Amino acid sequence: MKTKRPTAPKYNVPAVEKALDILEALAVTSTPQSLADLARTLNRTSSELFRMLTVLERRAYVVRDPQSDGYSLSLRLYELAHTHSPVDQLLRAASQPMRALADSVRESCHLSVLHRDQLVVLMQMESPEKLRLSIEVGARFEPLHATSGRLLLAMLPEGERDALLEASASFERLSRKEQERVRQELGSIHEAGYAIASSETRAGMKDIAVPIGNLAIGVTAALTIPCLLGGRDDKDLNRLRSALQRCAAQITAVLGLTAPGQATPRHHS
Repeated sequence: MKTKRPTAPKYNVPAVEKALDILEALAVTSTPQSLADLARTLNRTSSELFRMLTVLERRAYVVRDPQSDGYSLSLRLYELAHTHSPVDQLLRAASQPMRALADSVRESCHLSVLHRDQLVVLMQMESPEKLRLSIEVGARFEPLHATSGRLLLAMLPEGERDALLEASASFERLSRKEQERVRQELGSIHEAGYAIASSETRAGMKDIAVPIGNLAIGVTAALTIPCLLGGRDDKDLNRLRSALQRCAAQITAVLGLTAPGQATPRHHS
């Protein structure tokens, strides 16, 4: 019998929510915001925001422009975010969801990232089955020759993606027609938001990969299931993809990131 995990109590802390509203509002604008600007954006009065801004300024989370007197974010949040390795945070966030995924779908899964011009496997969770696929943690691959590598290339900003492709010896060896085919494939993967492809290293295998993190700020990894094709149809592959996407969303949430296109909810009191 499964027991339900207790949900976190929903406490209402107006002062904290007000401070977070201010920080989030300043994060999405590139120009300093006056007190009146913030009051309009947050649908609050200037008087209730002024004291909160004074505290945030004193704690160095916001700074005031000496000319316009407008407020903007300092680098304090950036500094705090970088006191711990992003890789360590990713591994901690992914461990439990990946274990649950492997147990649920009875397939191994692994986590990988782009490091310079290589795809690096950071973590693997093995299937509970006696016969299972496995990949070595720390293994490195050329991104173009791995489904998860092509996914991560596809999710890069176009300029950054082009720079990596032009620096790739594998890409350079391709004909112009083949290079154009690769670019089109990466574009299709970017539009779909996931990648399903036959393995280039083992015949009779398919790799299914989905992204983790917030692509807009460059915090990305690939979560991948390699599986044998025997007896599988498109319905089975889509079932595995859906399970991967749910797991990826859970890891992204544990990291405290908001997927692009999802607005961060604001609370008014």
